[in-house]
Amino acid sequence: MKPPYEITPTILQLITAISEKLGAVNANLVSRPSPLLRKENRIKTIHASLKIEGNTLTEEQITALLDHKKVIGPKKDVMEVVNAIHTYENLQKYNPTNEKSFLKAHQNLLKGLLVNAGTYRNQNVGIVKGSKVAHVAPPAANVPFLMKELFEYLKSSNEIVLIKSCVFHYEMEFIHPFLDGNGRMGRLWQTLILMDKYPVFEFLPLETLISKNQEDYYNALAKSDQLGKSTVFIEYMLGIIDASLRQLLDFNNRTLTDKDRLDYFVSLHKTDFTRKEYMNMFKDISSATASRDLKKGVELGLFQKIGDKNKTSYRVLIE
Repeated sequence: MKPPYEITPTILQLITAISEKLGAVNANLVSRPSPLLRKENRIKTIHASLKIEGNTLTEEQITALLDHKKVIGPKKDVMEVVNAIHTYENLQKYNPTNEKSFLKAHQNLLKGLLVNAGTYRNQNVGIVKGSKVAHVAPPAANVPFLMKELFEYLKSSNEIVLIKSCVFHYEMEFIHPFLDGNGRMGRLWQTLILMDKYPVFEFLPLETLISKNQEDYYNALAKSDQLGKSTVFIEYMLGIIDASLRQLLDFNNRTLTDKDRLDYFVSLHKTDFTRKEYMNMFKDISSATASRDLKKGVELGLFQKIGDKNKTSYRVLIE
């Protein structure tokens, strides 16, 4: 059964804008950001997603935990971050269309924080905002069937992925299948659905923009609840995706330094290559600039130089 939503002019405009930016991402070598940018974005993603749920740790503390250092903070908050780091470092292991994989991700995110993490709730719940009940979730007995239907939509619908990811996010939040962790699971799973088709979404911190104005996020959910369809939430999330891609392109439209080029080239996991192949990757640099880059790469221990003169080639030394 297809979840209810409409395709509005706003949705069509946003899809066009996002598609253009995704094309620019591929054309400008941004589909695999440098290792440093990937790490920064992962820290921002974890910080923002957990901050929305009330976690108090800072980006600096999350960086320390990512580097396996101890930090001082509430035990629950530290455990949430440790679990999130493990989950986000293993995103490739989850199958976005597989319900068992979905439950495994929840188990990993809520390990040690929630009894029976990784299983659907067995009691009825409501979401309270202030003194009012903002949302009454479907009865617990209906959750397994509703989630099975939602995954069936995800697998069988011919709708474009950008829209399906938003629909899944909203519908999962509406069903509220877990006693805790629904918000972070909705945001995580939308990322997984998107990155299955567009790998760059692994490195896009969508949660950062959501956390900057959480009220818009909750208002979009509430408005969709009132209307009985996810149209408003689709418009909201597509706007977040568009803004995230714009930020990524703005960052990468700067003039690349030799370090930027070397970081990017190493991230491609090539083995042996020539200066010509390096220049084909960065078409706006001269042969002299390429030679200086490669010399620096050798000095930094990134590459090994093999041969001499016109028979020179290079071998990548680090993964």
